[in-house]
Amino acid sequence: MSKFYEKVAYRDIEEDIQSQKSVDKWIFGLLLIVIGFVPLIVMASVVEVQSPMITNISALTSGTKGDLFTYYKALAVLVITVLAGIMFLAKILFMNGKVRKTKLNYAIGAFAVAIVLSTIFSPNISIALHGQYNRTDGAISWLCYLALFFIAMNIDYPKKVLNYVLYSLYPIVIINLFIISMNFYGHDLIQKAAVKKLVMSFLPAGANIGEGSILVGTLNQWNYMSGMFAIMTVMFLAAAALEKNIGRAIGHLVVAVMSIAVMLMSISTSGFLTVSVMMLVILFAAFRSEKRVQSFAIIIVFLVASAPVFHVLASKDARVWTESVGFVLKSNPYVKEEPTPATSLNSNIEFDWMTKAYAAEKFELPVLPERELGAGSGRIYIWTKTVDLVKDRPLFGYGFDTFMYNFPHYNIDARASMWEENTITDKPHSVYIGWLYGTGIIGFLCAIVLLIMSLFYPLKVVIKSNQSVIWILGAAWGAYLIQALFNDSLPGTSAVMWAIAGIGLAMTFKNKEQLNGRDD
Repeated sequence: MSKFYEKVAYRDIEEDIQSQKSVDKWIFGLLLIVIGFVPLIVMASVVEVQSPMITNISALTSGTKGDLFTYYKALAVLVITVLAGIMFLAKILFMNGKVRKTKLNYAIGAFAVAIVLSTIFSPNISIALHGQYNRTDGAISWLCYLALFFIAMNIDYPKKVLNYVLYSLYPIVIINLFIISMNFYGHDLIQKAAVKKLVMSFLPAGANIGEGSILVGTLNQWNYMSGMFAIMTVMFLAAAALEKNIGRAIGHLVVAVMSIAVMLMSISTSGFLTVSVMMLVILFAAFRSEKRVQSFAIIIVFLVASAPVFHVLASKDARVWTESVGFVLKSNPYVKEEPTPATSLNSNIEFDWMTKAYAAEKFELPVLPERELGAGSGRIYIWTKTVDLVKDRPLFGYGFDTFMYNFPHYNIDARASMWEENTITDKPHSVYIGWLYGTGIIGFLCAIVLLIMSLFYPLKVVIKSNQSVIWILGAAWGAYLIQALFNDSLPGTSAVMWAIAGIGLAMTFKNKEQLNGRDD
């Protein structure tokens, strides 16, 4: 009888293992959809906005408003997170699955609690929950990012996991290269009837896309395109440099060149700075690789191939230089000098009645700040004002994505940093400042601890084992965190990168378990 029970128990264990593998396979498939498909969603939506303010400023008023880029991305992320969460819970509860023991779990939980508390105590609860109508980056989205990160960190993957991740990103690069190239050369695709019809598929009758709408890519705006494709450049260049198979290395190299072309056409400095910093990491990883000569040859070929791409694009638009190399070298060789127009003989004659004004009583006009664009294209001004806001609500902040309704608009000193004092600032232009504003000091510290751990664990393992998959996914995560200094979060970028980071950490812990023979 005892042997019978032993056989049954053995069969149950084997059945659990097979069930776990099956569930992990399905969850991985869902993660690939988040990584490779969600960023491509561009569908117009109409939402009813309930503004917390009574104002005549159109950007801040209530009413029916439209969005092209984020609503359906966020909806897809939410649905996939729920499905993946149900599968993961079933694995833990009914298939004897386990959660990896790591201090990172506590950081994730603490940040999630901080997000919930910041939403509950937010002065704009509904907006903090869902986010702005054209960003959809509220508490729900951020809890989804953390859930995807946690789930991805706690499942097992096939041996070719890196290839699956990289190949799922190929369409994003190719499609966005086509879209932004069309826009760059004056052929905006949103004006094409077929594209407009596709984008408007879910719009209610009578709704239409505004005449001023443009399509620069499948992400919202130039800055997001620059940041995301800087990440793609870093990821594919690292993959090309560390790939042993020369055929796959060439494929990744081509996509890396395509990615940097998209980044350059996005005309934003954030992408250039990200690639410049992460190039040091790629060079270090190449130095540590088994095929060192091939790795450095790939990097050299990338630089050589990127040079003519840069020249062609900068010749078309000199801002390509200004927003990249121009960050270091101010003189722009692609700016064509215009001849100085001849001045009239009488142009310097001034008449006293033209230049002076008189009044019955003596008074002095106020001295207005000179119009100029401040450091970081006005970011330093925005961050300074945001810190002042946080001083009023230091513990729990204001809630995610409520920035537009609490930032002090129409300040006269904005002239000296943002050129226009009547500019409506709708976002903090930094993920980190967004955390500080949204969740307060407590949530911000939780997030920083989480990030430090997410970088420390892979770096510690990869120095010992030199696993290329950890180098590549870790480099992509590092690039995301660097560009996040200057860019905001969106479902089409953050969901992708938090899922990739989770996969990278899963590979890190798996490698560490194999080295140590035990859990972290």
